Amino acid sequence: MKRLLILAIICGLASLAEAYTIYKATSVNCRSGPGTNYKAVKAYTTKDNIKLTCQTSGQSIKGNALWDKTTDNCYISDYYLHTGSNGYVVKKCSSGSSGGSKIPGPTTNDYPYKSNCNGIDPWNYYKCQCTSFVAWRINKRLGVKFHNHYKGPNWGNANTWDNAAKQTGVPINSKPVPGCIAQTNAGKYGHVAWVTKVSGSSVTVEEYNWSHREAYGTRTVPKSTFNYIHIKV
Repeated sequence: MKRLLILAIICGLASLAEAYTIYKATSVNCRSGPGTNYKAVKAYTTKDNIKLTCQTSGQSIKGNALWDKTTDNCYISDYYLHTGSNGYVVKKCSSGSSGGSKIPGPTTNDYPYKSNCNGIDPWNYYKCQCTSFVAWRINKRLGVKFHNHYKGPNWGNANTWDNAAKQTGVPINSKPVPGCIAQTNAGKYGHVAWVTKVSGSSVTVEEYNWSHREAYGTRTVPKSTFNYIHIKV
């Protein structure tokens, strides 16, 4: 009898798991990671009761950077889910549950050649240049074996990365997400940087050889400052 009572209590608690509904849209995609550049796994409508396993930060949607992981193992922007709160209503996803635990990763100068800027790096770029730093991040955090002749063409200076992306079918647009590459043709050689945060109309990047010669820095600028290359995210 006691065992049956315990089982009944457990089942009763399980049934109390909060379910949420879609609003602000009639249908919303649930994606493989916390951003619109991740693959759409399924779609939810206003008729669905959606249960969550955890929440995590990701691409900002209408000023809301929170994403909700559902029991279907996909992510939906919290902007579209009626939880009654703009913050966390369930536990934060573990580091391995956000569609890539190192994306975008911590904002820190982890570049391996910061104390030795002489010579060429393993990706065929000059060390301590913006291109070398971003190539490092693509390899380290995206797990993509990127180099100066990725998928065939010469990516070259930063001001030719947009053309190389188009030639190789790598998406490039005006929509940044954390872990994509910010690129501009401005200046003699152009510039590339690592997108670490997106908030409203602003983007925060990490970069080398911009504010300080052959050195690391961060800055927050309008999203319109760059094009965005989506090698993985």
